[in-house]
Amino acid sequence: MGAKIRFGAVSLDSAEPRRLAEFYRDLLGFEIRYESQRLIVLQGDGVMVTVERVADHRAPDWPGNEVPKQMHLDLFVADLDDGERAAIACGAVKAGFQPAPDQWRVFLDPSGHPFCLTVSAGPGID
Repeated sequence: MGAKIRFGAVSLDSAEPRRLAEFYRDLLGFEIRYESQRLIVLQGDGVMVTVERVADHRAPDWPGNEVPKQMHLDLFVADLDDGERAAIACGAVKAGFQPAPDQWRVFLDPSGHPFCLTVSAGPGID
């Protein structure tokens, strides 16, 4: 194997990067490490999320596919109900379609990207 490759960041497009960055800052407890007109970098515990300005950004129409979701985040919580309240308090909207609400719940961030809250099957979430 050649070069060592490691995960760098998840990048999200948004017409309103500041609003989206503040949402993920508040939801995940991350810090804003860098901000310009085009890019905001959030730093968490070994993870980075970047939010990039895209003027013609179109929100995904999940669960439809006319505008595909492109990607989504799975966020682990200890309790789904507590996580749901926290996500909504930060500005998330609970999606109308919930395929398995007792296992995971689907939300839309302020730019329309779907993300899921789920109870981790492994160690590390208390």
